[in-house]
Amino acid sequence: MDRDRLAQALMATFLEELEGHVAALNRDLLAWEKASSPARAQELITSLLRTVHSVKGASRAVSLTLVETACHRLEEVLVALPQGQPTSPEVYELGFALADALDDARQRLARKQDLVGSPLEALLPRLAAAAQRQPSAVASTPPPAPPEPAPRAPEPPAAPATEAPVAETLPVRVSAQKLDALLSRSGELRVSSLRLEGRAEWVETLREELASLRSRLQGSEEASARRLEARLGQLSRELLADRLALSQAVSGLDEEVRRARTLPFAEACEGLERTARDVARGAGKQVRLEVHGGALELDRSLLQGLREPLLHLVRNAVAHGLETPEERRRAGKPPEGRISLAARLSGGRVQVSVEDDGRGLDLDAIRARARAQGWDVPEGIDAARLIFRPGLSTASQVTSVSGRGVGLDVVRSQVEGLRGSVDVSFLPGAGTRFVLDVPLTLSTLRVLLVSAGGQQFALPAESVERLMRLAPTEVREVEGRQVWVAQDVLVPLTSLASVLGLPAGVPRARLATVVLASGSLRVALGVDEVLAEQEVLVRGLGARVRRARHVSGAAVLPDGKMALLLHPASLIRIAEGLPHASLFPAPTARRARQRILLADDSPTTRALEQSLLEAAGYEVLACADGAEAWERLQRVGADALVTDVEMPRMDGFALTEAVRTSPRFSRLPVVLVTARDKPEDKTRGLEVGASAYLVKSAFDQTNLLETLRRLL
Repeated sequence: MDRDRLAQALMATFLEELEGHVAALNRDLLAWEKASSPARAQELITSLLRTVHSVKGASRAVSLTLVETACHRLEEVLVALPQGQPTSPEVYELGFALADALDDARQRLARKQDLVGSPLEALLPRLAAAAQRQPSAVASTPPPAPPEPAPRAPEPPAAPATEAPVAETLPVRVSAQKLDALLSRSGELRVSSLRLEGRAEWVETLREELASLRSRLQGSEEASARRLEARLGQLSRELLADRLALSQAVSGLDEEVRRARTLPFAEACEGLERTARDVARGAGKQVRLEVHGGALELDRSLLQGLREPLLHLVRNAVAHGLETPEERRRAGKPPEGRISLAARLSGGRVQVSVEDDGRGLDLDAIRARARAQGWDVPEGIDAARLIFRPGLSTASQVTSVSGRGVGLDVVRSQVEGLRGSVDVSFLPGAGTRFVLDVPLTLSTLRVLLVSAGGQQFALPAESVERLMRLAPTEVREVEGRQVWVAQDVLVPLTSLASVLGLPAGVPRARLATVVLASGSLRVALGVDEVLAEQEVLVRGLGARVRRARHVSGAAVLPDGKMALLLHPASLIRIAEGLPHASLFPAPTARRARQRILLADDSPTTRALEQSLLEAAGYEVLACADGAEAWERLQRVGADALVTDVEMPRMDGFALTEAVRTSPRFSRLPVVLVTARDKPEDKTRGLEVGASAYLVKSAFDQTNLLETLRRLL
């Protein structure tokens, strides 16, 4: 190897080691700052000296004099500290500053940039001044070398030849790029194995067709066909055996490569304690960060993708969630706030939570800020999810960590880039909890293939909650939108083609429907057809396609074709706000003038709705309450019932229930038009049998007319 290549190899090794040394410096500095005893503090100082000494020696080998000098200065400071006495906060800050400067130097060197003008160079005067202030620091005195290893015991005699050899456990460094390439090749082998299964089934189909043909042949032709059939049968069996062997080998290889790529969850949390500490000190707060499930082994790419979202959430928890020590004491809490990070497996997914014991979310402030932005503001806990939209911040002033309206929308965007979702919950005064739900692996995936708008798409099977074929009678309307009622939950219903902006297919009497779930959210999407469920290889869209709406990648199918992999959370978010789409064939016209029974105890509202309906060509029978409407319905009948809920003698719920239990009127369309807008009222209205539920506060006369047109 020539001198230049050797220097490059040494530099690459140094930078890789430096990343670990910086993490060790931060870890030991944080522990030293919180050390509960002089003995523990001295133990950590010794560990810090070892780390700094290692960096100094390694930097000398690659001729980085600036790094070597900075490390030597900190050694002087640490060596001169009096044992058993409190350490000045300035020393801790100096250690943290060096750790940051070394990390910055690592990044500059990786980009082949010079260290002139870097934070490390700017830190040297501080380090030199601190070393001179230490009474026992002598610049010419070299720092203590790491302790010598203990003398090695005599090696035991060689084991007899009959004993099994001892497995080697020497660590081997393998670059992440090489592991990524291995995993990619493993995924391609898995797809090839699935493709081979299809080939074997094709050969078996040919054999069956030949057997059918042989039954119509005679003589020598029949004998020839019999021999060919036998050979095809043998080929089919051998193909299946080969596919099984290949599948077993691929599964083993895939498992080993994945194990080589995994790292403990705690590694994704490296540096977060330091981040929490720095933000807390800047805000005059105290914080303790805990990691649970840190030993859980996860894919390296997944952990890298989680680093940035976790960083945002921890900074957000300290800046917005935790109170100052004085505020916490007044609330009966300990002065030190707590942030907990946890990871656990849930089927084929990983759930990562970031939880604090702070003040919780201020829904009133969130709603006020959203209204100031001109946004539609949902009621109840759903308003909390507005914090994931770009541009929303409730901070009263702009700081380095808050007030700019960025952060949580970045979290959502990055988590969705991992084919995951993020949700939030809180208890006022008790804390906030964010849950990131991401797939266990990013390279292969089991998907549901569907067609919509004349194209084929893949949906992650883990997000598919239910498949069904809906009839028009199973669909209800709430505020002018179609919903499917599932266990007292209103699930919005629309078509996948509408969400993707594709041409709508031909309406069918029974609609193929996929119910997608993302966290606590649900949506029912009508599709042209459900095609198959299979395992696929997932590919990125490449650098030229930075972000395609609703798309998280491309699925490589076993036949070699590609299908866009859709992102469930994005589909659900857009589907909830789409206008009504025609999903079923329009009913045939029954007669020119249809009769509407109208019930409302408000004369003004009743007159307004009657005028509207009559202008649309309906015959209207107006009633002052539910009891009158029920009596007139039994006497003269009607084609549809439009009724208020709150009325004397018989309210709209009771009237609807009476209609549905009547054999004569059980199929009569019933539209509730009411001021009640709570979810439980809407659910009750649909439970008693209402065909549609319209809220007066959001009332639009076209909604009522369009609803009646569809129902009639």
